[in-house]
Amino acid sequence: MSWDKIPTDLSNLRVTQDNTDSGTGRLVSYRDAIRDALRLALKKDGDVFLFGEGIDDPTGVFGTTTGLQKEFGKQRVFDTPICENALTGIGIGASLAGLKPVLIHMRTDFMIISMDQLINHAAKWKYMFGGKKPVSLVVRAIIGGGWGSAAQHSQPIQALFAHVPGLKVVMPATAYDAKGLLLASIFSQSPVIFIEHRWLYDHKDQVPAGPYFIPLGKGIVRKEGKDITLIADSFMVALAMEASKELSREGIGAEVIDLRTIKPIDKELILNSVKKTKRAMVLDFGYEFCGISSEIAAFVNEKLFGCLKAPVVRVGLPDIPTPASPILEKLYYPNKDGIITAIKGVLHG
Repeated sequence: MSWDKIPTDLSNLRVTQDNTDSGTGRLVSYRDAIRDALRLALKKDGDVFLFGEGIDDPTGVFGTTTGLQKEFGKQRVFDTPICENALTGIGIGASLAGLKPVLIHMRTDFMIISMDQLINHAAKWKYMFGGKKPVSLVVRAIIGGGWGSAAQHSQPIQALFAHVPGLKVVMPATAYDAKGLLLASIFSQSPVIFIEHRWLYDHKDQVPAGPYFIPLGKGIVRKEGKDITLIADSFMVALAMEASKELSREGIGAEVIDLRTIKPIDKELILNSVKKTKRAMVLDFGYEFCGISSEIAAFVNEKLFGCLKAPVVRVGLPDIPTPASPILEKLYYPNKDGIITAIKGVLHG
């Protein structure tokens, strides 16, 4: 899809949903796909600008902003003081003035300070003013543990944002999706929380060189199966795929759904799959208590209780703060073997 065909409403956009869409044979990493999307948006639209903490550092926010300030100048790509609430307010004000800001928070933890701006302003303006003043703000934030990030620098709090009417929450699991979803988010005329898992930055797949858009709210079946549906987001998609492939050697067919966005959720895709398999497991890289997995389990039970062969099972994080110790982290975070054990429990329990 070319820039000349950017739709005004991306919510109902239909595009090819696999990695062959106008493929060029380019094997691109998740981080480079994000930088590519930002570069294309900055080049196409002079109203797009990028700001946040660490943008002009040598590492460029895990490599996702490297070289952009040099190419587009300090007025459109710039570092900021550590003042998250004020930065978010600036982004909202710039959007209301007609610009398309992309704000980067190095951690979702830092966004807690911005909750007033996000919940009471970004999410509400469109509704308070009859749709005449949409907030076209994208907030990029990073989750994921490792190297002792601990309780204040690795909180996967996507469910907090998904709980708020008016906010959209995107969690891409592949490089292809990261580029297409980020471009769609920037031009969606909605406040979007765009969450990236740091363990995905080195993952590579086929990514077209030109612009393309993936609609917000549309999931995808990554792998078909007949015995159980695995509903996953972000890094959990990679774990679900590994578990599914291993189980296939034992004759177990696990269907894997990549949610892509958790607000809105593609309920139709989920229900159609679970109707077929009669069993479901939800894998969310967030806390199980009051989390995304709870919401999905609830509506699956409400809609399909009569045809389920087993209760819907959830896999996520325990209700405790993230430990700093690498040894404790291995116990804290879900892994492939634990997922396989849980799947077998659903099938044979």
